Amino acid sequence: MYTLIISLFILVVGYLVYSKYIERVFGADASRATPAVTMTDGVDYIPMPWWKIFLIQFLNIAGLGPIFGAVAGAMWGPVAYLWIILGSVFAGAVHDYFSGMLSIKHNGLSITEITGIYLGSATKQIMRGFTVLLMVIVGAVFIMGPAKILAGLTPDFASMTFWVWIVFAYYVLSTLLPINKVIGRIYPVFGFALLFMAVGLIIALFVKGYPVPELTTDSLKNFHSSADEFPIFPMLFITIACGAISGFHATQSPLMARCIKNEKLGRRVFYGAMITEAVVAMIWATISMSFFGGIRELNDVMNEHQGNAAWVVNETANVLLGKFGAFLAILGVVAAPITSGDTAFRSARLIVADFLNLKQGPLKNRLFISIPLFAIGFFLTQINFDVIWRYFAWSNQTLATVVLWTITVFLVKYRKNFWITLLPALFMTSVISTYLFLAPEGFHLSKAISYTVGFGITLISLLLFIIYFRNEKRKDHY
Repeated sequence: MYTLIISLFILVVGYLVYSKYIERVFGADASRATPAVTMTDGVDYIPMPWWKIFLIQFLNIAGLGPIFGAVAGAMWGPVAYLWIILGSVFAGAVHDYFSGMLSIKHNGLSITEITGIYLGSATKQIMRGFTVLLMVIVGAVFIMGPAKILAGLTPDFASMTFWVWIVFAYYVLSTLLPINKVIGRIYPVFGFALLFMAVGLIIALFVKGYPVPELTTDSLKNFHSSADEFPIFPMLFITIACGAISGFHATQSPLMARCIKNEKLGRRVFYGAMITEAVVAMIWATISMSFFGGIRELNDVMNEHQGNAAWVVNETANVLLGKFGAFLAILGVVAAPITSGDTAFRSARLIVADFLNLKQGPLKNRLFISIPLFAIGFFLTQINFDVIWRYFAWSNQTLATVVLWTITVFLVKYRKNFWITLLPALFMTSVISTYLFLAPEGFHLSKAISYTVGFGITLISLLLFIIYFRNEKRKDHY
């Protein structure tokens, strides 16, 4: 219990103190007009109240990430707490803040275009294809997941095909309609429900006297049932993404960057939403390690149910909160992925629109881009995603790494403190490099080789940065 309380305290202090420093580094200016004001188009650029933008941003970046990722990450034990705390405060929230504020700085541009500005046109072209594909995959998978759950709840009168069409129809509307018509109205409700669910569960856990694990020198080890195959580094840092740092967030922040009326609100919306998501992840990691009697028992349950975190969510909600908990579980497991899937398609539309320089005010322009995206997405729903989805986690963290390097270059160019993102960028470079060579879905090499190659790639990245930095310093003397 003390570990959880201290962890939550650190997250709050991180927001109150470190986020203000990050804001000063960026140079947020309340007097500078934002794209929401200067480029209002009634579709994507629409000024909205900050509290509503915060809840939308929170639900956009959360989805099932801080729930399912935290449940799976809890299999490693209390060490997951360290990654959620340090990852969120010093990497994830910084990543989210700068990706949103750089979008504001560049008239609401998508993250793909921003990477091109700072990392070059070749990187931009790669990122365009990579990110759009990632968004369509997310959207497609988040059609099938909720549809399967809903079909299981309604076997007598609604099939999975029926629910696929219902979810797909909603995606079409939320992608094409102005952001304040659908997303702006229902997201705040779902966002509040997701927070209420997490808080209610943790209170019930304490009231009913479940043993809560503590982070000590003895518990700072790998509790995973397959510890040899799943070492803490890098597996834990890929598994817990949305609760610590996630590249998907960088694709969502520009959506809200087009709606913020004041640059000073960026700290609340972008940094604040990430810290809030970390709180949710902390709660679910705690529940997972406590509810079944311990971390070993959690591993047994997850192995028995083939890693099905949805079963864990449903079981804990039912027992801890009763019938109302079951309702919240359905809301979380169904609504959360839907509200990530629709904004994934919307992000894909805006990325393509930025690439084509096609204004999105006219409906025909939105249809011109969206119809092919939906066609690809619907086609993908007919394919077995088991193999493809295993690569999503790595792709997600790879995107986060690229964005961190983008921010680092921005900070160097504007003579700001680049260490705040250089260190996270180097760490994430080592994570994704090592994972690629070690993981079963990667090259599946030995630990010795994987760690050596991962360290080597990270060292090369650092050397390239030093060369770049020295070149930038020379420009100051001319």
